[in-house]
Amino acid sequence: MDNNLPTNRFSLSERDFRKLSDFIETELGIKMPEAKKIMLESRLQKRLKALNLDSFRTYCEYLFSEEGQHNELLNMINIVTTNKTDFFREPNHFDFLYSYALPALEKSSLSLWSAGCSTGEEPYTLAMVLSNFSEKVRRIDFSILATDISTEVLRIAENGIYPFERIEPVPLEYRHRYMLKSKDSKVNQIRLKPEIRSKIDFKRLNLMDKNIDLKRNFEIIFCRNVIIYFDKTRQQELLKRFYNYLKPGGFLFLGHSETMAGFNLGFNSVAPTVYQRPV
Repeated sequence: MDNNLPTNRFSLSERDFRKLSDFIETELGIKMPEAKKIMLESRLQKRLKALNLDSFRTYCEYLFSEEGQHNELLNMINIVTTNKTDFFREPNHFDFLYSYALPALEKSSLSLWSAGCSTGEEPYTLAMVLSNFSEKVRRIDFSILATDISTEVLRIAENGIYPFERIEPVPLEYRHRYMLKSKDSKVNQIRLKPEIRSKIDFKRLNLMDKNIDLKRNFEIIFCRNVIIYFDKTRQQELLKRFYNYLKPGGFLFLGHSETMAGFNLGFNSVAPTVYQRPV
């Protein structure tokens, strides 16, 4: 009996799981151990239904065909990537940014990179914090590059429209100054003001792509709750890349459960999960 045959059309065989998981780890850097098989199977069922395919075997054959790599790859990426985020997530980072990092960067113009920006709450939070600093402390011009591998979340981010309950962490002052509530009382949504949206350039980017060339360096990089999904080798490669993309004196912010322990990359630790490239 062939143990690789699916028990039914919506069951992912071990062979197909290994093929998919190897591809996801190699191309996206995302760890896909056996424990995630059921999760992957559940998420990909949506694609089988959308494509009217009768099995995961047929889906894999299509995905790895020339046509599938052109037409289906982005859909698969959108399905398997995790996109949990909030406005002012891990608020201590934004307190440190406002009170220490921005004053330490004695420049009139700053470039920031939100790597793994998901649906946009992080770069919009950054834009509001920097706008507030510019208005109240020291005039600065700034631009934010916000990247993610998922085209689905980037579409949401570019629109800058969110359900009202999503802005609960945003201070009331920021809501009044940087957000617009829908004029239709039946539509419970807000949108970031044009002057905030104009500060952010959203781009699709695979952080595992070895040919990344962003054409510029940054004073500040946020990459939070992203490298946790990578193995140690890919974590080190990405952190080294961030070091090279930071200007001397620039700051890198990681997620609360991420660390540089065990890596000797030249960063100085300046606060919990905040690192600085030496001047």
